[in-house]
Amino acid sequence: MPAKIYRPAKTAMQSGKAKTNLWVLEYDQERPRVIDYVTGYTGSGDMRQQLRLIFETRQLAEAYAKRENIEYRVVEPKEATRKTVSYTDNFKYTRTQPWTH
Repeated sequence: MPAKIYRPAKTAMQSGKAKTNLWVLEYDQERPRVIDYVTGYTGSGDMRQQLRLIFETRQLAEAYAKRENIEYRVVEPKEATRKTVSYTDNFKYTRTQPWTH
């Protein structure tokens, strides 16, 4: 069963970078999910999909996958590009967009 190794991005509700330096191994979906028509719940008979293994480094995650003979792919993290914006730029006389409330 194939798996994915990745480093999770920070959530929109976080201001810090907690838990973003860890690497995660998650199994891919093997069987499609089914909907229970009586209750409306979604379920699956795929137990490995519930596993989420956390590692300190990428090398540890890859070593585990090789040791357990798990097919895996590594998803490289994308670094966020930050724009430095000044608050005073909102009130510039040469502002290109009109001020709206």
